[in-house]
Amino acid sequence: MTKPEPPLPLTPAVFHILLALFGKERHGYDIMQQVKADSGDAVKMGPGTLYGSLDRMIEAGLVAKSNTQDPRRIYYKLTALGQTTLRAETERLSRVARVARRQLGTA
Repeated sequence: MTKPEPPLPLTPAVFHILLALFGKERHGYDIMQQVKADSGDAVKMGPGTLYGSLDRMIEAGLVAKSNTQDPRRIYYKLTALGQTTLRAETERLSRVARVARRQLGTA
């Protein structure tokens, strides 16, 4: 069986959700607040975008629901594939930014 490949490139919503979940399990509202903070208010994610993205990410194996003891909230966590995908997308974006800086003469 072959190892699944990260589904690149990611949408901005998926990238920011993965980034928000890196190293910490979070519930939906917490994810939205972290995305807002990480992006400097540039990305504001509503519940429809968040939960639609999370459903697709769970189906793709990037995120899983956590086994938390808090019955009031559903917590989400990165899977190993989610971590690999986040790292791969971060490297891809870094390469693109380097090329852009070179071409724009700002390297």
